[in-house]
Amino acid sequence: MRLLAISGSLREGSYNTALARAAADVAPENVEVELFDGLGELPLFDADLEGDANPAVRHLRERIDAADAVLFVTPEYNGSIPGVLKNAVDWASRPRGDAALLHKTVAVAGASTGQYGALWAQQDLRRVLGIAGARVVCPDLPVGRAQDVCDPTGAPSPLVAERLRQHIGELLREAVPVAVAA
Repeated sequence: MRLLAISGSLREGSYNTALARAAADVAPENVEVELFDGLGELPLFDADLEGDANPAVRHLRERIDAADAVLFVTPEYNGSIPGVLKNAVDWASRPRGDAALLHKTVAVAGASTGQYGALWAQQDLRRVLGIAGARVVCPDLPVGRAQDVCDPTGAPSPLVAERLRQHIGELLREAVPVAVAA
């Protein structure tokens, strides 16, 4: 199985990117985890440019298409999801009826330095993903006070890693493998 992890943060040293990266460490052995790294290259969504002409948009859609499931890890900016992540969802939700996110099994997690672990952002992201056509599974995975439960490199503590392992396990149990071309 293939899992795509997408962090909604562009920041160097992001706890959310570290959490997305940790997915590879805690995923079952038979799962290939890819960390999507092109969020900052996506142009602002413009319906006039909806085709596959932009290579960054094409790359995002191809990576989502190739994955059996997607884990979105979001920070919380002003009580919601960051614009760069919403922009990616907008691109992946098009073209209508044939979008990369349509029927894709996804889950959401989030980390913040506050006590609530980006819960508002996760709730907003779950709603946006559902409207975009994704199949959103699993409850939220909030990681509050990330600075206290992650080491200096951002790697999660054993307790957070175990919660992430369980979250990914539940996501993968819900996912339907993408058919492999013969």
